[in-house]
Amino acid sequence: MARRTAGPDVHTPAVAAGTVSLGRGPLVHRMGYGAMRLTGKGIIGPPKDRAEAIRVLQRAVELGVDFIDTAAAYGPHISEELICEALYPYPEDLVIATKGGLERPGPDQWKPNGQPMNLRADLEGSLRRLKVERIDLWQLHRIDPNVPAEEQFGEMRRFQDEGKIRHAGLSEVSVAEIESARQIVPIVSVQNLYNVADRKWEQELFYCEREGLVFIPWFPLAAGALEKEVGCLLEEIAQRHAATAYQVALAWLLARSPQILVIPGTSSVKHLEENVAAAELRLTDEDIAELSRCAPYG
Repeated sequence: MARRTAGPDVHTPAVAAGTVSLGRGPLVHRMGYGAMRLTGKGIIGPPKDRAEAIRVLQRAVELGVDFIDTAAAYGPHISEELICEALYPYPEDLVIATKGGLERPGPDQWKPNGQPMNLRADLEGSLRRLKVERIDLWQLHRIDPNVPAEEQFGEMRRFQDEGKIRHAGLSEVSVAEIESARQIVPIVSVQNLYNVADRKWEQELFYCEREGLVFIPWFPLAAGALEKEVGCLLEEIAQRHAATAYQVALAWLLARSPQILVIPGTSSVKHLEENVAAAELRLTDEDIAELSRCAPYG
């Protein structure tokens, strides 16, 4: 596939976040992009501004982002279709991670469906929409409590054995669930809700650090609602660094653990550029300690 490369004078701030390895490879920059917000209201239907959505994806790659997270459920299907439209043929070093296992009854409604035949339909649809023969990282969007977990993990293992996915990951899971899955299929990543004000899954982060798994915090900016919890402190630290509060929140995540890969999402090029610039923000030890004390661990 053709490779898009930046010229020597093009600024790629995502590179400043450093890298993390998905399993035994590939290496990706720890400042990624989450493509959920490219869809319509309630994460259903097409975006209000399709041209801007395309620009966001193309600009992300220009800024050095080489990890894009999406899902069959976003739209549904819209996010994956936009990624293909904007970026295919893909840069050689671009990793596209997608997810399956959630149905969309309506706006802001999410229903787990871990039936193996449904997981396979999601995977096959993602392969078709993204125009690839193999998914770099395929994640189980949720473990369906109504389907034996080993059946869901077993289907993921079959995907890998068939060469249709390179790596497997999980989302919103406990340490016990991660360990259960790893008995059946190699797991390289865990995507759980986590941000400076919500650290319910702290033990899962510790586990990922010990085991060398990538931890991908979803809701890293709490959809712009961090002010309610830690807004004053974020603003105070932001003023010290001539940055924004959200840049500080992202910089804290990057400083929190070398296994964290952040995927802030937006449908605006301006906000994308602000988010990615957080990779270059270096908080002091005092800043990090203050923010780390502001919310209880899970």
